[in-house]
Amino acid sequence: MNPPSKTEESHRVMLTVAEAARRLSIGRCTIYELLASGALESVHIGRLRRIPVDCLAEFVDACRREQQERLP
Repeated sequence: MNPPSKTEESHRVMLTVAEAARRLSIGRCTIYELLASGALESVHIGRLRRIPVDCLAEFVDACRREQQERLP
């Protein structure tokens, strides 16, 4: 099975850990750390873990809010 193209990936509702990492330009290990800490949500479907695309947007928004709060 071939990996999804960037166009296919951009239209998906849920992503694998590797796809989410690519979208955020971070490593898979960092994604797993974010999932473990609760900073990023995921869904289990059987034995699979998927990250809803809207959870990525919520994570980015939370990071931006946190950064804004730190500014003088």
